[in-house]
Parts: sequence; C-alpha cells; structure tokens
Amino acid sequence: MESPTTTETTLQNHEETETESTDLDKNQKRYQNLIATLPQEKGWRPKASLINYSGHWFSQPRLEGCLHAQDFFKARPIDFFLCSYPKTGTTWLKALTFAIVNRSRFNDSTNLLLKHNPHDLVPFIEKDFASVQNDKANTLFSAHLPHHLLPESVSKSGCKMVYIWRDPKDTFISTWSFIQKLAIDNGPINILEECFDMFCRGVSSYGPYLDHVLSYWKAYQENQEQILFLKYESMRADPLPYVTRLAEFMGLGFTSEEEKEGVVEKVVSLCSFETLKNLEHNKLEKPQERTSSFANSAFFRKGKVGDWQNYLTPEMVTRIDGLMEEKFKGTGLLEHGK
Repeated sequence: MESPTTTETTLQNHEETETESTDLDKNQKRYQNLIATLPQEKGWRPKASLINYSGHWFSQPRLEGCLHAQDFFKARPIDFFLCSYPKTGTTWLKALTFAIVNRSRFNDSTNLLLKHNPHDLVPFIEKDFASVQNDKANTLFSAHLPHHLLPESVSKSGCKMVYIWRDPKDTFISTWSFIQKLAIDNGPINILEECFDMFCRGVSSYGPYLDHVLSYWKAYQENQEQILFLKYESMRADPLPYVTRLAEFMGLGFTSEEEKEGVVEKVVSLCSFETLKNLEHNKLEKPQERTSSFANSAFFRKGKVGDWQNYLTPEMVTRIDGLMEEKFKGTGLLEHGK
C-alpha cells in the first residue's frame, strides 16, 4: 500500500484540527450557556465576577475548564494527581513530585526544574487541557478543583492523589498578595478587609476554602489507599520524612542506597523555596505564555509560616479561627499531622 503524500497528510491533519476546533467551540458555547444561568457575585476585583457552581466559586475561564475536564479528561491507573486549593503549597508539591518521579532521568545539573517553572512540568487539568491531551507520556497532573468536581474517571481509574492544605490565615494573605500581581486589568483589588470578609464567607476562587479542604479530608478517610493528606506547615517544619512518605505513597520509595547517598536531601534541597525562587527563570517579571496572566516570579513570594501576623487584626484572627474550629470540629482533621 502506498503511503499518503505530504499533501494528503497535511489536508487530513488540517481537517482533524478544524473538527477539533469546531467541537471545542460548540462545547465552550454550551458551557457559557450553562454558566449564564448560575449565580454570580462580584469578585475581589470589580471587573472579575465569580460564578457559583455546585457550591463553589469560579472565574468563568476556570469554570469552563472544569466543565471541559469533567467531560473529556480520562484518568489512567498510572496517573498521579496533585490536588490543592490555590496558594497552599501547590508549586512546592509540583516540584517535589516531579523530582521524585524523574530522579533517575536527570543528574544534579540536568533536572528540568533548573530551567522550567514547576507549573510548566505538571499541568492543571482545568487550565492546561491542550498540553494534557497532547502529552500522553505524562502521568503527573494537578487540579485546584474540590474533590466532588474532579472528573469521574479520577475516582474510577483508581489513580492515586495527594492533597495539601494550609492554615487559612496564611492561605488568605498569600491569595490576596498573589491576585495583586494579576496582569489582566480587572480593576484594582479590593482592600484587604473586604477581601477577608469575602474569603470568610467562602466567596473566593475555588472557595469556600474550608469546604474545599473538608471535601478531600472526607475522601481521604474513606480511601486512604488512594489519597495522601498533607499539611503545609508540618512539611515546612521537617520536609525529609514527608518527602520520603510521599515517594513511598507514589510507589517510588527511595532505596536504602539512595538514602545513604543523600538523594532524599538532594530532592528537598532542589525543591526548596529558596532554591526555586533564586533560579533565573523563576525571577521573570513578565507573564509567560503558560501562565497568561501571572509572571513566574509571582509564584514565589515568601513561603513562610505565620506571615498572616503582619496583616490580620486580632478580630480577624478570632473570626477565621472560629470558622475553622466550627467547620472541622469532630472530623479529626485538626489533629491530623501534628
């Protein structure tokens, strides 16, 4: 049989691209029609509305991405998911999992983390769907979606996932600071007190935050073989045992020889906030194509525990701590990881 000519192949690829583009347009229109019927509220910037879907708030692009992922993302048993609420340690966790998975592929000078932001290496299924579809070899994925809004295939496939959460006070401050670096002109961000009130009421991107955490905590309690539940503050205080545990959970535990050679320490050092922040590509102040609205440098602010003390009043602290105690009371979550 004769192989197709270059022209025939080009035409076929063009037709397939046109079909995919048409299908994407139809799906996007369908999502937009649904979104138009959902409750909306002014976001943390005056021109950026948040839309309520299934009890959580989304920007329109992220909600369209969520709906698209629910319809088309097909998880496999070999995949591994990094799940989190924004600004709770996502960038760090992406770096750690990538370094663990690829530690035999690279040496100290060739690791891709030295030239790429962790978000370039572990795609969001609700944001980077095109790259997710085109890279069949990739097995690491991430999502900011609450557990019940993950694609159905994630639970059905039996693939494993890790969830990281963080003190809501630092989560709020990190989120508020991060949004100020948004390169899209949606108007000036609301004052801290107004954003804090919205955060406490659950009106924030992917929020309510406490419900987000609780969705994964309940899933973890039901299936601890599939979900690893981590706390940011505990990991920051003593990362080595948690990185070892993470590798074991992924089925890629460090060998005794690797431990003797200090491989675990090398992974922790490479992925540390200080190391990543000081890499030249993570100092870039202009948005890249991937992030579209955030520069690489925006993902590396302080990474400290307790920075909220520089911003929140005692009344604010009492309010948010009270909400957390009330939400998590009797769940065992606050005692986990201590």
